[in-house]
Amino acid sequence: MLDMNWIRENEELVRNTAEWKRVAFPLEELLEQDDTKRRLLQETEQLRAQRNALTKEVEQALRGGDSAAGQAAKEQVRALNGRLSSLEAKLAEAQRRCGELLLLAPNPVSADTPIGSGDSDNVLLRLEGQPPEFGFAPRDHVELGELHGIIDLPRGVKAGGPRSYVLKGAGLDLHLAVQRLAVDVLTRRGFTVMDVPVIVRPEALERTGFFPGGRDQTYELTGENRWLAGTSEVSLVSLYSDEIVELETPMRLGGMSACFRSEVGSAGRDVRGLYRVHQFSKIEQVVFCRSDQGASERMLQEILANAEYILQLLELPYRVMAVCTGDMSLKTHKQYDIETWMPGREAYGETHSASNLLDFQARRSNIRYRDEQGRLQYCHTLNNTAVATPRILIPLLENHQQEDGSIYIPQALRQYMNGKEKLDLPPAQYEL
Repeated sequence: MLDMNWIRENEELVRNTAEWKRVAFPLEELLEQDDTKRRLLQETEQLRAQRNALTKEVEQALRGGDSAAGQAAKEQVRALNGRLSSLEAKLAEAQRRCGELLLLAPNPVSADTPIGSGDSDNVLLRLEGQPPEFGFAPRDHVELGELHGIIDLPRGVKAGGPRSYVLKGAGLDLHLAVQRLAVDVLTRRGFTVMDVPVIVRPEALERTGFFPGGRDQTYELTGENRWLAGTSEVSLVSLYSDEIVELETPMRLGGMSACFRSEVGSAGRDVRGLYRVHQFSKIEQVVFCRSDQGASERMLQEILANAEYILQLLELPYRVMAVCTGDMSLKTHKQYDIETWMPGREAYGETHSASNLLDFQARRSNIRYRDEQGRLQYCHTLNNTAVATPRILIPLLENHQQEDGSIYIPQALRQYMNGKEKLDLPPAQYEL
């Protein structure tokens, strides 16, 4: 959410931001409603002052024994109350509508964010690692999963419908291993990692900027007025709503949770395998820091580096992209995506997304801290994936496959895989 006074002072920037982000934001209606609200508030306060003065006249007249004057003043108070009741109803409606429209206001983007219309306009910042050169015809993760008996897509669909899957045996071990690795990395780097609710109130999604625009991407528990979160960012931020937090140093939080996304609008896209599924698990990074753009930029680079370090431990080639305006969400000020090489796609695929939101979420959530002068300020919030699985299993399996069909296990994962150095093909099954 943006400050209304700031919007008035930066109308042109707000218009440009909405255009750059390709969002429909009714700025003119908001300005009109805010004008109406200000006018009604002024009129209401004037009438309240008149009513208070007349109430005193009634008291004075009655104490002085002048019942006629007291009765006349009472009649005036009664008339003012009628006018006030009408004005207050109009004021409440204007305030409600302003609140609704403010939720649609897009966060301004950083000066170094590329202007573009979609992901094809994202800008490559750097490449890390080299895609493998296979001396054989490589298999994709679906083929590898079936060959090793660790991924069962047909039975996943049988139980859960399209975009469902089953991980079993070493597939489940890898799924848990990458999460454990990410938790340990974040813990060593000063993060407090938590298991948080994934069933959340609608207010939590609104406060974090996922509602009202993302309702079609979110599963609702019908009749419960609760929803399934698509990221633990929702819960991690909402844990501190309406609180004054201590930010002598940045607050580094990690969330471990299942995640659910309906993927509305993605029909026909990435339907093969584990890339775009309805249910997945994620270790998320969330940071609260002081409302200083230099400080939040440093934290953005820190959480980006954490994700890169995990990919380096997984020995995977990746690239870092500066996300353009047309590929950003309403709430984002600056964003990097990390895309990891996926041989089966013969392309890089997104595995991480790091964002600086400035005070956008904190304003919605009313999360503040006291600055050096003791004044209350809204903090800045940031987030980034540490690891999301099963999507990370795609590059993990595909990049580390060997000619004999075995799969190399990176050194950093072996402690979570009972010391295994590779996944060998299971023994052939023969019919008797």
